[in-house]
Amino acid sequence: MTLKIPLGLVMADVVGFELTPDDIKRLQHPLIGAVILFARNYQSPDQLKQLTASIHGLREPSLPIAVDHEGGRVQRFREGFTTIPPMRTLGERWQQSTADAKSDAKRVAEACGYVIGAELTAHGVDFTFAPVLDLDWGESGVIGDRSFHRSPAIVTALARELMNGMRDAGMANCGKHYPGHGYVRADSHHEIPHDARSLADISADDMMPFSELANELDSVMPAHVIYDQIDSQPAGFSAFWLQQKLRGELAFKGVIFSDDLTMEGASVAGGMVARAEIALAAGCDMVLLCNDPVRCDELLNGLWAAGHRARPETSQHLARMRARPNLPGVALADDGRYIAARSIVLAAAAAGSAGAGTERVAKESSGID
Repeated sequence: MTLKIPLGLVMADVVGFELTPDDIKRLQHPLIGAVILFARNYQSPDQLKQLTASIHGLREPSLPIAVDHEGGRVQRFREGFTTIPPMRTLGERWQQSTADAKSDAKRVAEACGYVIGAELTAHGVDFTFAPVLDLDWGESGVIGDRSFHRSPAIVTALARELMNGMRDAGMANCGKHYPGHGYVRADSHHEIPHDARSLADISADDMMPFSELANELDSVMPAHVIYDQIDSQPAGFSAFWLQQKLRGELAFKGVIFSDDLTMEGASVAGGMVARAEIALAAGCDMVLLCNDPVRCDELLNGLWAAGHRARPETSQHLARMRARPNLPGVALADDGRYIAARSIVLAAAAAGSAGAGTERVAKESSGID
């Protein structure tokens, strides 16, 4: 029986290839509002369709389903899905000396977005946490080739094309990691990063893609980074960054997702319930807790006991994150735009593979990316 439950405040994950009784019980908790999938949840295209259908069928309104599927190192579904090149390869295309390098890079970015959106929505996934809007300062191993470029203008231009492709395929986007994670060397999965720059410096550089794209972003994920001159809390726990800057000055109207609360960068906010409460009070619409079912249950029970309930505005914001496939019911093999876009993406991936580095492989055990 499908339960009628408003969408809640917490995004959780599931254990394996199909829902277990514990998964079902957890996802029916009134404070669950969305689900995130990982590579451990993927076995085959047909299995993924069955899993997403079972999740969507649990509740009304259905729980939106998300994934980290950017391309490069961070692509959760591999076999049966198109290999998406690292976003850095698009920035490198932009800088080639040929006369049409910029238009070529934009064309590939849009094709990547369309392929990502078309393939995920065809398998029942509503949205992906992309694009990465962080700048490549050459210091951050966790960002690295996930970034389009060091230049805010190039990041903005290529991210816009990627989002255009995703939108045409019926998929919402998420800009991360606001207001910029690329400058710091520390990995917030395992450390508490500190950025000592001034607000003026951050606003004029790393924050520019978020500022320029604020009206085009469906959602934003803040960084677990402390910007010491601005606030003692990481951005995802800071009313200054989320309410005054993002909602106020940038006039952002979409969803604000926290980064994973289990990450070390979130530990400064205290225990798990305290982390969630501070993030929600600061301005997050939804908090994420990944890869730890026991602590997820403790969080849900703790928030419920403290009186937290679903917020009408959260459901309203999340409505824009639902997939709206460009050609509903049409197989990918019959989508001419998908076929053309996929050939562009495959060529770009092949061209970029020769220069691929050996940067950190994204690890699910320490949160999302």
